[in-house]
Amino acid sequence: MIHYFNKKRAEAGFTLIELLVVIAIIGVLSSIVLASLNNARQKSRDVRRISDLKQIQLALELYFDANNKYPQASATCDASTDYGLQALKGTQIPQVPHDPSSNTTCYMYATLTSESTSPTKYHLGARLEDTKNNALLSDADFDGTATYINPFNGTSAGVAAGCNTATGVAAGLENSTERCYDVQP
Repeated sequence: MIHYFNKKRAEAGFTLIELLVVIAIIGVLSSIVLASLNNARQKSRDVRRISDLKQIQLALELYFDANNKYPQASATCDASTDYGLQALKGTQIPQVPHDPSSNTTCYMYATLTSESTSPTKYHLGARLEDTKNNALLSDADFDGTATYINPFNGTSAGVAAGCNTATGVAAGLENSTERCYDVQP
């Protein structure tokens, strides 16, 4: 009788091979889910960037209506300037939004240096993580032929600087690995 119970007990459990196969399957499924989740997070951050730029663009238009000019851009991105967008804080916008990847990264904002006292043009941009985002086909520097142009003067853009800085945005510079979603009035 003891022999009978031992045989049943051995048949009731899982073998080491069965456990390893199940763990391997769970591992493969987990890696697939995580890869999809990272892609969804990337797209979510890009949607937020585009939404933030539209919000800032609306605030800039409200500022222009009240002051007959856009705020003068500055060369620094810090809590007191945000490339000059802090002028919008309070009356046009409650808080100047920052890039979702880092709360200290400002959206790029530039005005013409020739209009230093009363800017009537601006260029606002954010670097998107997805270089194939469809929003790039309708932004300020896209001319419909995959040539990117300088929004301030209409010439073909260079390929060196990208849109990491307000200077890069002002020059309309982009390259094949870094695309800047940008707007202007």
